[in-house]
Amino acid sequence: MKDFTKEYFTMTESDAIEYAKRHLDFFQEDAELTCKEIGDGNLNYVFKVVDSKTNKSVIIKQAGPIARISDEFKLSPDRNRIESEILKLQYKLAPGYVPEVYKYDPIMNCCAMEDLSDHEMMRGALIKHKKFPLFADHISTFLVNTLLLTSDVVMEHKEKKALVKSFINPELCEISEDLVFTEPFYDCPRNDVTPGTGDFVKETIWDDEALKLETAKIKFEFMTNAQSLVHGDLHTGSVFIKEDSTKVFDPEFAFYGPAGYDIGNVIANLTFAYANALFTIENDVERQDYVAYLTNTIKDIIDLFNEKFSKAWDEHATEFVAKYKGFKEYYLGTVLRDTAAIAGHELIRRIIGLAHVKDITVISDEKARVLAEKICLTVGKTFILNRENMKTGDNFIDVLKSAEEQFLMEAK
Repeated sequence: MKDFTKEYFTMTESDAIEYAKRHLDFFQEDAELTCKEIGDGNLNYVFKVVDSKTNKSVIIKQAGPIARISDEFKLSPDRNRIESEILKLQYKLAPGYVPEVYKYDPIMNCCAMEDLSDHEMMRGALIKHKKFPLFADHISTFLVNTLLLTSDVVMEHKEKKALVKSFINPELCEISEDLVFTEPFYDCPRNDVTPGTGDFVKETIWDDEALKLETAKIKFEFMTNAQSLVHGDLHTGSVFIKEDSTKVFDPEFAFYGPAGYDIGNVIANLTFAYANALFTIENDVERQDYVAYLTNTIKDIIDLFNEKFSKAWDEHATEFVAKYKGFKEYYLGTVLRDTAAIAGHELIRRIIGLAHVKDITVISDEKARVLAEKICLTVGKTFILNRENMKTGDNFIDVLKSAEEQFLMEAK
């Protein structure tokens, strides 16, 4: 019998069953437990433990010392503590929008949390071209509550600084600094560029000195602007969803950074879904209908965020100078600027860099995939260079539609 109380080891499915029996006050003593390792991410081991008698279930997530995507990335298992603590905080700030955490174990570097098997991962659902009409409302509420309410606008400053200290996350921030802000903008050996897109990448991204200057500015904003407690990796693979429910999970990249980081990641990944729909839905009517749904979703997220952020500011701001006339509008403008900047980086790095997204990789026709990649790269570049002018949902959609029109015309 293994000892879970002395030192860390990577669990197997049978270990997870034993751990649940002995260290979780969750199942009854006569439970008949089964377990399956369900993780398909890049970093962790995720086990689903089920009582076959009652169908009651729990998720056990364990952090390993290296990334599963590559042993080049050595990671601190403290990220599991960070994930557990931020989920508990977000559960208070945005109730109903994150899974409940039952236990955190600092020795085994694991946490036990609510099983969301009745939901599905949003990226896969969007690739199947499913619609979620409440998502824009749900995610905009989550973003406002978790970003504004953890900022100096609302929090007592010493309390906020204590959280900054608690959520220092250097190893995972370094991954973002490399994979998001640095490597995609030069011919890095770790990049993975589709052959048909290579010349376009070199000409429009790697050889554009003006663009690279802007990315340097944005990288330093990421590293130095401890504005809000951000999720840090809020893509559609970090959302479980069903028609009437949205659950954000996997915040192990969480740290205090620019508020726009989370919003920008959401917008970029919906843009990938948009590109997927353009090139995988064969029926014209169905394609136009789904593209219109994604267009409205992107637009609504930005506009609802603006509306809810402004209202929440008026209700919750405690900082004296935050109430000066015009400051709220200035502050919100910087968040939207950063939203566009981060959306641009995410769009570019997922096409050029080490970690791709299935929305694009499942496009089987080579010419169609190249067109989809060029659209995403062009939108991303425009978001970065024109970020100061991105204020409304229509601004974001105009950039997307312009790139779509440009490359679809070229393809004819």
